[in-house]
Amino acid sequence: MPIFPRFVPKVMTRQIEILVFPDAQLLDATGPAQVFASANEFSRGSTKEPLYEISLVAEEAEVTCNSGITLRCRLLAEGSPASGIVLDTAIVAGGRGVNIACTRPALIEWVRNRASRVRRMASVCSGAFLLAEAGLLDGRRAVTHWHRCDEFAGRYPQVGLERDPIFLRDGPIWTSAGVTAGIDLALAMVEEDHGRALALAVARELVVFLKRPGGQSQYSAPLKLQAADDRFSDLHAWVSANLAGSLTLETLADRAGMSRRSFARHYRQRTGRTPGEAVEIIRLERAQSLLETGTSVASAARKCGFGSPETMRRIFLRRLGVGPKDWQERFRG
Repeated sequence: MPIFPRFVPKVMTRQIEILVFPDAQLLDATGPAQVFASANEFSRGSTKEPLYEISLVAEEAEVTCNSGITLRCRLLAEGSPASGIVLDTAIVAGGRGVNIACTRPALIEWVRNRASRVRRMASVCSGAFLLAEAGLLDGRRAVTHWHRCDEFAGRYPQVGLERDPIFLRDGPIWTSAGVTAGIDLALAMVEEDHGRALALAVARELVVFLKRPGGQSQYSAPLKLQAADDRFSDLHAWVSANLAGSLTLETLADRAGMSRRSFARHYRQRTGRTPGEAVEIIRLERAQSLLETGTSVASAARKCGFGSPETMRRIFLRRLGVGPKDWQERFRG
């Protein structure tokens, strides 16, 4: 396993390299790139040099992504960073072209070489396949896009695949889930490098609703419930918008235009949960988000319709294994 360099001083400009290949997912590359670029914009005037220098890297000077958009890239073999810039982070994009990329010796060698030189090695989405192909994930925890988890687990049984997180970090290696999770990963890197205030400022600038901690699920609660069947998608959206109200079985059945008995039966058949369980899960997810952004426990309990902080505390303990205050401390710090 490669030996990673030590932490570099904050005063130096950090070079961020993002590896792309034909049929890469465009947002896997441009999402993280914009996070670092926005961090530069916010720091302009307070530092003499930019915080980050961002480079797209590929085997060829131009690479066409799966969207049909062509990116202009720096070639793999091109030289070391300029004076005053430290090679700091390498990120591998994903996308439907990753399977062919995994057969390209030059790309595998570049990944291995960079892993021996950078402070952080990362992947977005199915870019984890390239890290695994290069042997960087052996014996480590990793995540990839939920749609490709079974394939990944079959190809790389030596990797400790986790199917749920948005992103995770195992030592110097970071991996993230699908597409927009790369933005969350990059925001976490900015926070590590330059503090939470800058990361939150960038998140607001990009109109990211919430800078999500990596331990959160890559699926929202309504999406999980809709995965089995979308018949109740409108109902889930309405529930999410009315959490403070009375969401009884009768209320939900009326909203769905069904009798209570028929609604309860059909809902469980299609989602695998009772309506009451579904409401509790959606309320819990909203409460987590509110606590992470500084809302008090009492206010979160009221806004999410739990009735009392004690009721919310019991549900947190039962479903998450920690209380609301502990959750807030864990994910706000």
